[in-house]
Amino acid sequence: MNMAVTYGIDFPFSDSLKGQFVQMTESPEREVRADLIHLILTRKGTRYFLPDFGTRLYEFIFEPNDQTTWDLIETEIRDSIKKYIPNLDINSITVKSAEDSPDTIITPNVTEDQRLFRVSDASTQPYTAIVKIDYTVNNGAFSSSDFIIINI
Repeated sequence: MNMAVTYGIDFPFSDSLKGQFVQMTESPEREVRADLIHLILTRKGTRYFLPDFGTRLYEFIFEPNDQTTWDLIETEIRDSIKKYIPNLDINSITVKSAEDSPDTIITPNVTEDQRLFRVSDASTQPYTAIVKIDYTVNNGAFSSSDFIIINI
């Protein structure tokens, strides 16, 4: 029997190689990152008994790739995090066009950083927005900083 400490379900979902049903997080920092990604990528209204859980991020996919849309994306993310992950302090949320950062859209591979989530490729670059969330976790006794990048 495995006695390792686990905190919750890891993201992306994958089979466990340790006898658990799915891969679990093994550090508090990894758990916060997984919780944040679950929150952001869950559509509002799809979770039973918590219809407000998640964001409307998918509704912005076909919106204009401009500052107005970027401001709405940032507000949506900030509001959801404030409500469901109160110990997470947002240092900054940067939303910009993928054309401004051409090297951030590449084909993912196995050795790629786990903080990058891509739903686009180079052919869709003019229509893709990059969301970078820089955050700090405050749990009273300690704090840690990290970031995630999501292409939409």
